[in-house]
Amino acid sequence: MSKSIFEKTQCPITRTIDLIGGKWTFTIIYVLMGGTKRFKELERSIDGINTRMLVKELKMLEQNDIIIRTVYAEVPPKVEYSLTEKGKALEGVLTELKNWGKKFTADL
Repeated sequence: MSKSIFEKTQCPITRTIDLIGGKWTFTIIYVLMGGTKRFKELERSIDGINTRMLVKELKMLEQNDIIIRTVYAEVPPKVEYSLTEKGKALEGVLTELKNWGKKFTADL
């Protein structure tokens, strides 16, 4: 049986990066900060992500209780994604990353 990421290290930064450190994770969370989105809305909102990677990242975010996946029993099936309270708590972190990026990556 594999250990959870919380059993591997006591460093809060390492645990946080393990939890939300995927290449597309912050972008997905940022898009969902604007409200609930369907899969195709998310896919169209994120330049450069492919369907397979979006599915993988969404599953990981759902497992880590960052997003909620709501499935509606209708034809065709309707699936929506939204942030949990835990996910919404990342808004300040994302805002600071955005501000840092504007300040220090403008010349890149």
